[in-house]
Amino acid sequence: MPAPETTFRPPPVVAIVGPTAAGKSDLSLSLAEELGGEVVNTDSMQVYRGMDIGTAKLGVDERRGIPHHLLDLLEVTEPATVAEFQGWARDVIADCRGRGVTPVLVGGSALYTRAVLDRFEFPGTDPAVRRQLEDELAEVGPEAMHRRLTAVDADAAAKIEPGNGRRIVRALEVVAITGRPFSASLPELRYHYPDAHQIGVDIPRPVLDERIALRVQRMWEAGFVDEVRRLADRGLREGRTASRALGYQQVLAFLDGEITEEQALEQTVTGTRRFARRQDSWFRKDPRITWVGWDDPERVAKAMAAVAAARDAAEV
Repeated sequence: MPAPETTFRPPPVVAIVGPTAAGKSDLSLSLAEELGGEVVNTDSMQVYRGMDIGTAKLGVDERRGIPHHLLDLLEVTEPATVAEFQGWARDVIADCRGRGVTPVLVGGSALYTRAVLDRFEFPGTDPAVRRQLEDELAEVGPEAMHRRLTAVDADAAAKIEPGNGRRIVRALEVVAITGRPFSASLPELRYHYPDAHQIGVDIPRPVLDERIALRVQRMWEAGFVDEVRRLADRGLREGRTASRALGYQQVLAFLDGEITEEQALEQTVTGTRRFARRQDSWFRKDPRITWVGWDDPERVAKAMAAVAAARDAAEV
């Protein structure tokens, strides 16, 4: 009798999440080794060529021979949107799974990760509405626009920094186009992939604060200011997305004579700590994440067990 046909089941989709400087990259490499996987970047700034030191992008010699995807795709002058990134990432994930390779997503950009993992349809855009809002932003500034957003969508405003003009404009654009709050278009807690799983890196805040300060100091020692100077020559100031990256924005202010280098370093540490708290708060609201201790010697084994359990549950 002929052998029964077996149905190919693609590998799971695994995402490593948590605040910046928590140790996500190291865990992603270990899991990729265990799973025979490849790493898929979900950091919104590591897609830019030349933004290496300030984004803690792993060098080729630090990747343990594991293929990495979605790095160095754009010049710093090119804008990037979550919707575009979702398409790129899902194409890479489909390719990996089609080859029987487990995609291991890693990055601190919570919205980018959620947009890839979860069921998330993006509202359209209207160039005329966007242009009008951007003109108003240039005239009155982000704080005034943030107050306007608070009046029409308090939930969305609470999730967006008052100084983040780009996201404020996008939220107001969605409200204007759809007649619904921008917060209503954020992803639901429903996976796009049936056997997806998230592993969170759990780290005490005092330890994280120390690690952030050390990381920023090492960035400076590694030549971060020179990196920003080179990128400025390539148009970083004109890049709508890249120029707002933590650290790069502060060093540009130093290069422009607006603050001292010491202030740029201090502001980078402070801003990164604040950003890490927002990241952690965002991820903590997701009950699907399995958390492992940043320094737990069994963290890889525990993560592997969680992925296996999620895969078994998806079969039921």
